[in-house]
Amino acid sequence: MTTIDTAFTLKNLMLKNRIVMAPMCQYSVDAEDGTPNEWHYVHYVSRAVGGTGLIIIEMTDVEPDGRITNRDLGLWSDEQIPAYKRIVNEVHKYGSKIGIQLAHAGRKAQDAVQPVSASAIPVQGENLTPPRALSTEEVKDMVNKFKEAARRAVAAGFDTIELHGAHGYLMHQFHSPGINQRTDEYGQDLSRFGVEVIQAVRSVMPADMPLILRISAIEYMDGGYGLEHSLAIAKKYKAAGVDMFHVSSGGEAPPGVLKPGNHPGYQVPFARAYKQALDVPVIAVGKLEDPLLAEATLANGDADLVGVARGMLDDPYWSMHALRTVTRKVEPPVQYARGIYVR
Repeated sequence: MTTIDTAFTLKNLMLKNRIVMAPMCQYSVDAEDGTPNEWHYVHYVSRAVGGTGLIIIEMTDVEPDGRITNRDLGLWSDEQIPAYKRIVNEVHKYGSKIGIQLAHAGRKAQDAVQPVSASAIPVQGENLTPPRALSTEEVKDMVNKFKEAARRAVAAGFDTIELHGAHGYLMHQFHSPGINQRTDEYGQDLSRFGVEVIQAVRSVMPADMPLILRISAIEYMDGGYGLEHSLAIAKKYKAAGVDMFHVSSGGEAPPGVLKPGNHPGYQVPFARAYKQALDVPVIAVGKLEDPLLAEATLANGDADLVGVARGMLDDPYWSMHALRTVTRKVEPPVQYARGIYVR
């Protein structure tokens, strides 16, 4: 028996297999208005043709200056909805489900004239414009921007929404003790911003649509938080309405003494820890391009889904090829059947 090819259901999200295309920014030169273009259409639809169970569209920001670069996607205007809806509708034709990752880069917004953050603390070791701290009222307004972006995502027909609380972006900046030095309510409770965003987003989502949150289980900067801290934050996020965690690590600053192993499966233990501590489904990620390693991660019960990023940049049909490797079966589109078969 194999696991990677089995169906998975969470609320009304029903996946045909356990493979997730993890979010990867495309930095497309033709996307300066934040709206997906023909590149994004082909990019995502081709992975649906390739047999992926769940596709998560790249980090999509809730305001123009919330982007990492001005070539990234956004969902801050109703005028952007049709372009996303077109991708969603075509992905569905091939039996895949599709979500979108909503985010704000915060102090990591490279092209913003004035980046913002929880506190006016620059990214260590990076030549980025130092951020200014958001005022309390601006934080509350930011929560509403996430809510409005989620409303648009629902209108576009997405099957699920993922919030980006990892890799040193704005939500991460608020729940990190080393980055959040505020004295207002958003500093007294490091989970408060994330909890309010989750609750606001849930308020405009259908009750049976699952909400995913990507989180860095540990930080890599010297003095950064460890697993115990992130699990404590995650418990509050779960109580606020998160249904699944997409477990990553680091990204908040260049690594200090604690450096990632960066070997295949190096983040799987974090996914396992989240699954055990929170009793929720988890997505494991981190150099899982080897189909047999992806299968082992699932079959051993370390995660419920496996996220593949760079592997799908290398091969749009990674999912189909992985399923063939693990199961010795393959069901390609009829147009490709002459070339994609069990060898």
